[in-house]
Amino acid sequence: MTTLDRRTVLAGGAAFAALQFLSRTTRADEVASRPQAKLGRALVLLQLTGGNDALSSVVPYGDDAYGAARSATRIGANEVLKLDEYRGLHPAWKRIKGLWDAGRMAIVEGCGYPGPSRSHFKSYDIWHNADVRGRDKRSGWIGRLAEEGFANETSSELIVHLGATAPFSVYSTARPPLVFATPATYKWTAAETQDLQEYRRAAQEDTDRLAGGRVLTGSERALARMRGVLAEANASSARVRMASARYQPSVPYPDDELGEAFRTTAALLDARIGTRVVSLETGGFDTHSNQRPSHDRLMARLDGAIGAFFADLKQRAIDADTTLVVYSEFGRRVQENGSRGTDHGAAAPVLVFGAGVKPGLHGKHPSLTDLDGGDLRTTTDFRSVYQALVADWFGVNPKAIVGEWPALPLFAS
Repeated sequence: MTTLDRRTVLAGGAAFAALQFLSRTTRADEVASRPQAKLGRALVLLQLTGGNDALSSVVPYGDDAYGAARSATRIGANEVLKLDEYRGLHPAWKRIKGLWDAGRMAIVEGCGYPGPSRSHFKSYDIWHNADVRGRDKRSGWIGRLAEEGFANETSSELIVHLGATAPFSVYSTARPPLVFATPATYKWTAAETQDLQEYRRAAQEDTDRLAGGRVLTGSERALARMRGVLAEANASSARVRMASARYQPSVPYPDDELGEAFRTTAALLDARIGTRVVSLETGGFDTHSNQRPSHDRLMARLDGAIGAFFADLKQRAIDADTTLVVYSEFGRRVQENGSRGTDHGAAAPVLVFGAGVKPGLHGKHPSLTDLDGGDLRTTTDFRSVYQALVADWFGVNPKAIVGEWPALPLFAS
């Protein structure tokens, strides 16, 4: 008979489902006493990895200091999609500008944290943990949200990261995320049907012995529990792959990795299998040289994916329950370098999209002349954005998750 050590029976996302099954040991009365998130609402996080040049995304075209600091990377007043007499969006952001015009986009200006780090990895840890000390907690901020705000929810697909490696933000030993690059890669690794039949038969034998009054030994209980893990992982794999396979988008998505990630996100949300947070990331933003052409391509890719995503959600009437947050670990320096690019900086805007967002500008625009060693000064702590997401979007007490920060009215209700 096949045994559990015959092969490694869990891989990729299935391993996370297994950990989640094993970790459900919180007492029912403890769970019931915790504040629970508003039903149905979901959050999508998109990290622009590498440090996006915010001044080429939300462009201060009306500021003389911008024109003086930029030549090769400058986007002119005749190119931007104007928001007002000072700011404009990148010229490729036509669909994103449509979301702005429809009142479904907020720009939180000058986001950062005290004592900014220009190290990608240190800054990732700070954003992912919501703490300037970096990775000093057992769970990332989304992991803590899952533990506190979603404690009553049992879906294995509660928190999902689409990508090869999950960021620390979604990490939790109590409520670990599912992690997979595509739905097709999240599946049971025991390919032979005989294996599945044997695991199920063994689980039934354990059940029969319990019903007959014999108490299982410690090793038998461990094996029974692992068989339960395997069954849950297999079921979760099937749900995710079924949701993706059955999904027929109402609009076409871009034929690239980011477009496919947003399509999969829409499929998970539309399937209503309990997904509350989806984490995405897209790279290429470390633009130290020859920035303009590569950054233009990145902006066009973002516009296509985000535009398709919200058009699709609107057709399915689930856009009112979905918020998208776009951020990067830091911005770029105001003065471009000698290689027609920009170097690591500090503060940058965070973009928030959704039908429930209070649209417009939030926070204070940082000065382009009163700089911190060449970097934009932080005018809004990024944790104020997190607080608004936790407290106002999900309706959960933010103190144990991100701390307490100045109120930022990002949501209409």
